This record gives sequence, C-alpha cells and structure tokens, in this order.
Amino acid sequence: MQQLPLGVRLPDRAVFASFLPARNGQVVEHLRRVADGQLAGTSWVCGPQGSGKTHLLQAVSAQASATMQTGYIPLRDLGRLGVGVLEGLRGLQCLCVDDLQEVVGQREWERALFSVLQGIEEGGGRLVAAAEVPPALMTWALPDLGSRFSASAVFQLRVLDEAEQQAALQLRARLRGVELPEETSRWLQRHYPRDMHKLYELLDTLDQAALVAQRRLTVRFIREVLGGGHAE
Repeated sequence: MQQLPLGVRLPDRAVFASFLPARNGQVVEHLRRVADGQLAGTSWVCGPQGSGKTHLLQAVSAQASATMQTGYIPLRDLGRLGVGVLEGLRGLQCLCVDDLQEVVGQREWERALFSVLQGIEEGGGRLVAAAEVPPALMTWALPDLGSRFSASAVFQLRVLDEAEQQAALQLRARLRGVELPEETSRWLQRHYPRDMHKLYELLDTLDQAALVAQRRLTVRFIREVLGGGHAE
C-alpha cells in the first residue's frame, strides 16, 4: 500500500530494527503488532524529549505502509499549517500523530482530531498518538476527547540509562556498518547531552566524516571533527 506523503519524508533509519527496546519491550511489541495489523484501536505513547517517541511512530508508519494506507503527522512541524493538515485522514487504516501536546487545549484542533479518531475507529483502523505526558495529565478543551484517549492503550517510555545508551549507539552503528569503539561512545556520553536524538545526530555526522576521511571513529578523530566536545 502507499503511504500518504503529507510533505514528510521518513528517515530510512527510523525502523523497529534500529530501536533498542531495553526496558521498553512491552510498548515496542505492542506497536509492532499495531504496524502488522494485528491490533486496531488507539494507542498513546508518552515520554520526555529524546525518549524515542518519534522513532517509534515513524517505525510504525514505515512498517504499516507495506500493507495498509498510512499517514504520519508531526504536529511540531506541521501544526503551524492549521487543522487542514488533518483533512482526508478519517479513512486511513493507520495514522500516527506525533507531538500532540502542541495542539491539545485548542478547541478547533481537538474537534478535528475527534472527527479523525471517530472515522478511524469506525473503519476498524488504528491511531497511534505521542505526547510528553499521558492523556489524563493534559488539559483538554473537549473532555470527551481526553476521555477517549485516556481509555486507549497508554504506554510510558523509560529513558535509557548510561549502559543502555551505549548499547543503542552500538546498535545504530552496526546497522550503518560502522565500528564504534566503546571508548568513543563513552566519550560522546561524557561530553554531550545524553539525549538519544542528539547522540544519533552526532553519530550520523561522524559516520559521514569518517567515510570521507577513511578514518575509524576513534576519540582522537571525533575530537578533530567535533572540536573537542561541549561538556555540560
């Protein structure tokens, strides 16, 4: 099936294979089943920035698009365009709505979301929403919409600890065909914010630089590329 583009290009690396479940195995397994069409209804994934919400929603979208009509809406990026970005989504078999906290509390947005949610549920589809907090802790303009989301399958993502972050970096590096020495991953953790999104961006930058320079990702090399790091 074809995925609705909606002006959004999903990164090739945003798949389930590149996400380290660690202590989030339950939510990852749930979302895999949603993406495979085994589960329908509404799911809610919450957690702080950098916990992996966007990666998981994009992974659901990528996998689901192979067998069903799918859409991915990042409200942090597209919310400025207005509620029109939700038009025509009621009939989708799978819809992922990211950064819902950007529009909750705005009556016009919530009415549009309610309409989309009803349409997808009536069609036996699936909607996966992501926000920083659970639906019960958000201030809804439409209490009925908040109740509907609160009744969905709600999952709280656990932020990776230091050892898990290293394992996640090693996994990402292996999938890219890059050798990432342990001392290098530790150096990145010590000198940069321990936000997986930022660390993954750094790894992408270093991978490209190493490819051009034909160098290994040693601490000495990344110091040359990144200028010594920025300790917190």
